Amino acid sequence: MNRKQILFTGGTGLLGSNMKKMFTDALFPTHQELDVSSYSQVIRYFADKEIQTLVHAAAFTSPPKVDTNPIEAINSNIIGTSNITKLCIERNMRLVYISTDYVFRGDRGEYSEEDAVFPVNKYAWSKLGGECAVQLCPNSLIIRTSFGSDIFPYESAFADQYTSRVGVSDLTTKLLPIIEDQNLKGIIHIGANRRTVIDFARRLDPSRKIGEMSIGDVNFNVPVDTSLNCSKYNKWLQESSNK
Repeated sequence: MNRKQILFTGGTGLLGSNMKKMFTDALFPTHQELDVSSYSQVIRYFADKEIQTLVHAAAFTSPPKVDTNPIEAINSNIIGTSNITKLCIERNMRLVYISTDYVFRGDRGEYSEEDAVFPVNKYAWSKLGGECAVQLCPNSLIIRTSFGSDIFPYESAFADQYTSRVGVSDLTTKLLPIIEDQNLKGIIHIGANRRTVIDFARRLDPSRKIGEMSIGDVNFNVPVDTSLNCSKYNKWLQESSNK
């Protein structure tokens, strides 16, 4: 595919900054250039561009900040995603939406793409709102995942929360073939095997001492176990490699 016809929203974020290293010919507009919450600005920005695939990674992602500012989450994660979805439907573009493992209740883990969703905090509800819009686009793919920086940014990590979180470089590598497969649609989970957040943090830097903390130590709702069943992705990757 022509990488000059790929556009990433959220280009200045953690994931977008890493994707730029692999998609050097793609478009990565700044928030000032493309404010997804304004449909008129979205229309103007795309008026003179030929885009084949739009990867929507722009989001308001901090659960505690969403709790105190839900309107921003609505504007970015729900209205913004709806605007992007409308554009993709109108222009027949492929839409790849970066969602979150937090859409699940978190009471058992190892969630598959077919399992029921039930967010436990406002951030997750806003991302699920985005998923609802994307489901209306026939040429779309929802990617549920969990990722963080390659260097754990905190002094302590949850010892009682389970996840499939990966480092952003690892996720970028996994996303590359997904984005280039124009025929893949629906929902797919991408992540690592089930582990605690502190295990994820310590594996990033085994020589560093990272302290333990509990999800009960924070003042926002944290799901206990949102680990993902990624067998669909693994099967797709194997089949793609055999082609």
